[in-house]
Amino acid sequence: MENLRVVLLLVFGTVVSASQLQAQAAPDATEAALVKAVDNGTAADVALLERLVNINSGTMNLPGVIKVKDILEPQFEELGFKTRWVPMDNLTARAGDLIAEHPCPQGKGKCGKHILLIGHMDTVFEPTSVFQTYEIVKGTDGRVATGPGVADMKGGLVIMLRSLKAMKAAGVLDRCEITVVLSGDEERMGSPETLSRRDLIDAGKRSDLALEFENASRDAGVDGRDAVRIGRRSSTTWTIETTGRSGHSSGIFGDTLGDGAIYELVRILDQFRTELPEHGLTYNVGMVLGGATAKENAEKTGGEATGKANVTPPVALAVGDLRTLDEDQTTRVKKKMEAIVRDHLAKTGATITFNEGYPAMGVTAGSQALLAQLQEVNKTLGYAPEVVTDPVLGGAGDISFVAPYVPGLVGVGAMGAGAHAEGETVYLDSLPRQAKRMAILMYRESRE
Repeated sequence: MENLRVVLLLVFGTVVSASQLQAQAAPDATEAALVKAVDNGTAADVALLERLVNINSGTMNLPGVIKVKDILEPQFEELGFKTRWVPMDNLTARAGDLIAEHPCPQGKGKCGKHILLIGHMDTVFEPTSVFQTYEIVKGTDGRVATGPGVADMKGGLVIMLRSLKAMKAAGVLDRCEITVVLSGDEERMGSPETLSRRDLIDAGKRSDLALEFENASRDAGVDGRDAVRIGRRSSTTWTIETTGRSGHSSGIFGDTLGDGAIYELVRILDQFRTELPEHGLTYNVGMVLGGATAKENAEKTGGEATGKANVTPPVALAVGDLRTLDEDQTTRVKKKMEAIVRDHLAKTGATITFNEGYPAMGVTAGSQALLAQLQEVNKTLGYAPEVVTDPVLGGAGDISFVAPYVPGLVGVGAMGAGAHAEGETVYLDSLPRQAKRMAILMYRESRE
């Protein structure tokens, strides 16, 4: 029995019981070759991850993002992809997009489903961060590593490449139609989005399904159950500006001065709090300014207000964000917010502006069907079914821009914890596990 456990560990990357083994559909010869090719590349993958993590590629460190691109691009070319770099520095003040295309040799549409792979090369950690290097976390027996972007999402880039390399080694990549879009600004999207997400949206319109290699999680740490998502909430920012008549405070609430700009702002925000709640919706207020003057700073990270206790304030503003489960909810809630803003107090005015952001990726029948196919892959590999994470528990991402055109899976990259915070970690055993899942899933999709 112990020998059987060792064989299972080597082949599947996990240990399953005899009853589980009998229940699973055994991999065919090609899928077994995919599994073997992934296992053969694990050591190289960990080395590549360390190399990528030790390059600072904070979104605003454009040369650093390009250094990551320069490592990845030749690896895609070696696999037979045609690559191109789309610089964005003069358009959106960001690094750009790496596009890699693997056309179907028999002609478009003759290699099963056209698969879109989505990722990004930037991290939230700029050169000013004290968190800069890759290292193994002490006391984890080499199972956990830490470093800037180690899970979000340089681990995902390594998984993406390994799954494709395994397909090449097993002789199936040449019969696949795959497009890869790696952005340089996912963590701090450039504006306007019509330019910064142009390449991604164009690729989505030409594809049949999308896999986003962002980081995922486990429900109980390194030994927990793997998770995946089929939905993402939106992320939009809004600004409210209110106005009122100014004068001596003794006249507030009167016929001449009315209620003032700050009371108007408070009314709006309190009505948001009491009238908007519904499942999956959040609407945070991040900053409030008001008084005789109120102005945000250029970086949109703060501002300045002046005023006196005995002066009725003529201006106030608030900024916040809005997160929704799908675009229907986005439209409905925006209309409610606009109606609340229009219901002014005496002698005041107000406007609300919604800024560019990430749309929602609603859960669809197509994504549920793709999830079912992934769970079949898990059965073949002897893995437990993946936990489906509630979209409320996750943030926004690039796949949402193509969600209107294709079904997709979210978080098929590295498993870890603490993304976007110093001390971010990756569970190193998730690299081969995820690469096996994606290699087999893409192989099966290319046959449909």
